Amino acid sequence: MSFTYSELKQAIQDYAENDETSFVTNLDIFIKNTEERILKNVQLSLFRKNASGTMTNANQYLACPSDFLAPLSLSFVDASSNKVFLELKDPDFIQTVNPNSATTGSPKYYGVYDVDNFIIGPTPDSSYTVQLNYFYRPASLTAGAGSGTTWLSENAPMTMLYGCLVEAYTYMKGEPDILQNYQQQFVQGLQALKQFGEAKEVTDQYRTGMVIRAKQ
Repeated sequence: MSFTYSELKQAIQDYAENDETSFVTNLDIFIKNTEERILKNVQLSLFRKNASGTMTNANQYLACPSDFLAPLSLSFVDASSNKVFLELKDPDFIQTVNPNSATTGSPKYYGVYDVDNFIIGPTPDSSYTVQLNYFYRPASLTAGAGSGTTWLSENAPMTMLYGCLVEAYTYMKGEPDILQNYQQQFVQGLQALKQFGEAKEVTDQYRTGMVIRAKQ
């Protein structure tokens, strides 16, 4: 089972038995809020991305990608063509160990300076090629055509549906028992996604064995 954009909107209306104009107008908000809750609660490879760039000689700042949310790793290729991974540190630490930004050297540390820039320490002594692996926000289901799908709508359709129903019943000020049931179904869906994204996706069965669930 999976949902297209149009099918998910129709399912929300069918479950809520509501096709009132203002309710329909807010369907996109219900979907986006659900996607956001999944993004902030579950680590999936879906939310990971990489980008290449270049450090600028004598410039301690490196621009973040426009869709950057959080770092996974940052590496650069040194003069010997070796890939060197930088250690993530607080910007204050970097400014403490490299108090004079004019002092350059082979970079060892990086930190998230602000929403647009990383700070590098020591300040790069050359224009190094870098690769950033990071978390980002994928395009919303609402950004596509009615027949469009996303990874979540195809692989976690019920989690998407119940998350949207939680948003819908909160908007409608619906019956508490129904809202509680939808919330429980959504939480179960989140737990299943966490099991997938934070265990199965990052576990090599050959080396570590099968993922073992805790006994109830």
